[in-house]
Amino acid sequence: MISKQDIIEAARAIGFDDIGFTTAAPFADHKEILESRRDEYMWISKMGLDLEAGTDPKTVMPGAKSIIVVLDLYFRQAFTASMEGHFGRCYLDDDRVTKDGLSLKIKKFRAHLKENGMESKVPFNLPHRAAAARAGVGNFGKNCLLYAHRAGRKSSWVIPVAVVIDHEFAPDPPTLDLGCPEWCRNVCIAACPTRALTGPRTIHPRQCISYLTYFGEGITPLELREPMGMYIYGCDRCQNVCPRNAAWLAQDLSQNTRVAAMASHFDLSQLLHMDTGYFQNHIWPHMFYTGPEDIWRWKMNVARVMGNSLDRNYVPDLVRVFRENPDDRVRGMSAWALGRIGGRDARNALDEFRRGSEGMVGGELDRALERQE
Repeated sequence: MISKQDIIEAARAIGFDDIGFTTAAPFADHKEILESRRDEYMWISKMGLDLEAGTDPKTVMPGAKSIIVVLDLYFRQAFTASMEGHFGRCYLDDDRVTKDGLSLKIKKFRAHLKENGMESKVPFNLPHRAAAARAGVGNFGKNCLLYAHRAGRKSSWVIPVAVVIDHEFAPDPPTLDLGCPEWCRNVCIAACPTRALTGPRTIHPRQCISYLTYFGEGITPLELREPMGMYIYGCDRCQNVCPRNAAWLAQDLSQNTRVAAMASHFDLSQLLHMDTGYFQNHIWPHMFYTGPEDIWRWKMNVARVMGNSLDRNYVPDLVRVFRENPDDRVRGMSAWALGRIGGRDARNALDEFRRGSEGMVGGELDRALERQE
């Protein structure tokens, strides 16, 4: 039988940055948290992902005996500034659709286990961060993210992948503690613009910018538009300000050429006016939470970002999308953005659009015009 050390060496040879082992015992504490905050996570259940079932590995694999957790550093190279400014880094080289990066490493690792007599599964609904802490490869930050013990200069730029197997190995010592220094003064909590982080390891997920950008219902609430700033999809605010990530951020990293090559497809004007074909070919393969049927959400987010840029060069784009896009959520946000940018051209467009506009769009136009007075 293959040894634990053999598996560790194989994982590192494949390219994983760290590896740990834990038991297949249920994640009872995690289940209690989910049960106590069921309303906050109901939206995940509606998507077909049963998080509570995932707290017991044996619901995924009845013969589960151990969990191997491998860590993959997703911020290995620098990303184009224009992309980092609008998108969470974990999505910039995401291969869950293209399956040409991390997926290949997971496949190779599981094949190695199979060749050595082990069955495995990688369940999406298992609490991967909790498994990683229990396997001793990291601990938690006040922002609810996992921080590596050894990989990525002990930063949070890691993806934990929990692999459930049907063989038993000695578990590694768990590290379930909060690893943040006291002197950080809760900087991540203070920096969260939408107040999604309410305390150490406490988050209201539906208030988080990431959730709002790809799952938020309807037009973004007025009070959250400015705080969401320049993010179109995802958010790294709590990670960017974290002192535990400072060592990694201070490096002079080589450029991620894959992301640099696709950056031109994410130009704000192109995103605002893209059709379904453009979205499916250039955007969805990399950022797939929002499907073609919800392309309006992309355009609404882009309109908000244009407004927050305060750049009058975007006024023609916003005027055009208001005239051409039939979705009231996009048109309403375009009106808000014109009002936020201001200026003569924006004011003239708002005056024109106000004639004949009703309902939610009319209300947005009224508020936008009030800003010009």
